[in-house]
Amino acid sequence: MESNSHNIWFKRKTYGWGWTPVTWQGWLAIFVYIILVVISALTLDDQSPTREVMFNFALPVALLTFALIWLAYKKGERPRWQWGNKK
Repeated sequence: MESNSHNIWFKRKTYGWGWTPVTWQGWLAIFVYIILVVISALTLDDQSPTREVMFNFALPVALLTFALIWLAYKKGERPRWQWGNKK
């Protein structure tokens, strides 16, 4: 089921599979995602043990990525593989 066009934050990409933000809400979601990934990265240094890297960076980034994909799926067009616009 396609979302109503006035509720779409992300539209389907013209080439490939996935989404691109088209409203301020979509861009805000991308910006917040990037900020949270950077904050997670700043918790690490050269001396960080593997366990710290996994719990302070890898796990949060995986969860954030899952949340962003879920949001794009809920607030975007249904994704599908395509290569250019249909004529």
